[in-house]
Order: sequence, then C-alpha cells, then structure tokens
Amino acid sequence: MEMVYAAMLLHSMGKEITEEAVKKVIEATGEKADEAKVKALVSSLKDVNIEEAISKAAVAAAAPAPAAAGGEAAAEEKKEEKKEEKSDEKKDEEAAAGLGALFG
Repeated sequence: MEMVYAAMLLHSMGKEITEEAVKKVIEATGEKADEAKVKALVSSLKDVNIEEAISKAAVAAAAPAPAAAGGEAAAEEKKEEKKEEKSDEKKDEEAAAGLGALFG
C-alpha cells in the first residue's frame, strides 16, 4: 500500500513515476523498498491514466452513500422480522410442548 501512496505522491507533485523515484519516497520514510513490488507497481502504472483512475474511483466511492441511508431502514425491517420470527418460534415451541403433554 505504501508504494501506491508513493506513486500518488509523485503524481500529485508532477514527477515521473519511476522505480528509482518510488524507492526514494519509501526510503525517505525510513523503510526499505521491496524491489520486486516497486518494479511491478511501476510497470503496471505505465499505461494507466492516473487522473482518470482517481476520478472514476471517487465516483465509485460516492455512489454507495445513498444506499447506506436506505440500508438503515432495511436494517430496522430485518430487526422487526427477527422479532416476529422469534415470537413465531416461541409459539411453535409452546405448541410442541402441549402436544408432548398429550403423549406423556
């Protein structure tokens, strides 16, 4: 994850995202950069339009928010359904206990 942050930092500063630049950013934090992961990240970002990816991610992250508001109502309905199920189960248990009394 820290390598992605390093790449985003370089991008926001207008710098080219290279293996050396990513390593320098990570090493500036006092950590050692994993060369294989850095190489994989840089090669995977070569053909990516980072601005476009960020804008799509922002839109995708904002979309679930309205559903979350509706999710509260759904959660309330589920709670009510569980209460009804419990009362139905209790009635079934009482009925079963009554039948058991018939057979001794």
